[in-house]
Amino acid sequence: MVRLKDAVRRVLYPAYESRVVKFLPTDQIPQHVGVMLDGNRRWAKAVGLNTAEGYQAGADNIRPLLGWCEEVGVEVVTLWLLSSDNLTNRPPEQLTGLLAIIEGAVASLAEAGRWRIHPVGALDLLPPETAARLKAAEEATRDIDGILVNVAVGYGGRREIADAVRALLAEHATRGTSLEELADLIDVEHIAEHLYTKGQPDPDLVIRTSGEQRLGGFLLWQSANSEFYFCEALWPDFRRVDFLRAIRAYAARERRFGG
Repeated sequence: MVRLKDAVRRVLYPAYESRVVKFLPTDQIPQHVGVMLDGNRRWAKAVGLNTAEGYQAGADNIRPLLGWCEEVGVEVVTLWLLSSDNLTNRPPEQLTGLLAIIEGAVASLAEAGRWRIHPVGALDLLPPETAARLKAAEEATRDIDGILVNVAVGYGGRREIADAVRALLAEHATRGTSLEELADLIDVEHIAEHLYTKGQPDPDLVIRTSGEQRLGGFLLWQSANSEFYFCEALWPDFRRVDFLRAIRAYAARERRFGG
């Protein structure tokens, strides 16, 4: 019975996906999509694999996702690969293996020569070799004219805002601005100019896999006006049809921006 269902899906899904793509309104495609790649460990447990194999399966699903984004016209993608909390809460042996998988995944994206890589997060919290490899991927893809891919490693939304405020204060200290003067002039845009994603459009759509319905600290500042899509599929099982459904749901929403 399971094999029969799989066979039916293989026949019907391509036609269904093509129909969804055909009828997507081209003027309502999100410019920036954030993705929380959640559920790798639960997927591994469910299929009888170890944690590292689950993370690797998740890493292997990143390139297909970027291809789907290219297909519909998304311009910026932010991938949350590792939170700053993970750096302190995961067992050292698990963290070492996860960082190695992340390094390999980012290197693979850079070697593809299709996407421009931009690390976001507190790189100073990462092992020096990991930070160096992320920066090398950024440098190697700097001139590529493709989707901008933010790889969020050692990332936390509260940490990002604190870092932005810290950078803003340091900048004005070098200018000799007094605290009183800074308090009078500071506004939302001044802080936005010091975020990890400065100069980029805020995410229009944030997707979280695995059925969890919370942000967990992802792009806290930038997602103030984002649309959210929560998908039941665990990340390694996230398919093109799931992605297209998310884009279709986004396109069908009326965005009010507080109006």
